Amino acid sequence: MKGWRGVAAVAVLAVGLGTAQPARAGSGEDMGWGLLSVLSNVGYMPAKVVYALFGGLTGGMAYVLTGGDSQTSQTIWVASLGGTYVLTPAMLRGEEPIAFAGGLTPATPDRETAYDLHETPLGDS
Repeated sequence: MKGWRGVAAVAVLAVGLGTAQPARAGSGEDMGWGLLSVLSNVGYMPAKVVYALFGGLTGGMAYVLTGGDSQTSQTIWVASLGGTYVLTPAMLRGEEPIAFAGGLTPATPDRETAYDLHETPLGDS
């Protein structure tokens, strides 16, 4: 009884390996853009994370030093913690925007104006 299960398992494995196709990029150009985005992120991502970290700390210090004024700290937090953290091939090709600092949103059909940094984005009033 165990013998036929082993034969069946080997047959399933052989069929699976025989029909598997390796993943391939659509073209050399796609692979090039992907490689460029990986290499770009090697420098961009650490810089963005450090910027966000210091912005978060600065916003916290601003909150304390202004006696709990959330308006000031939120302005710092929105600018430093928002934005793009990972570059994609579409961003490098110019098809999508790159925002190192946050705070402005692109115009959309339902929202034609830019984000006002003086509003309270976290719902505080």
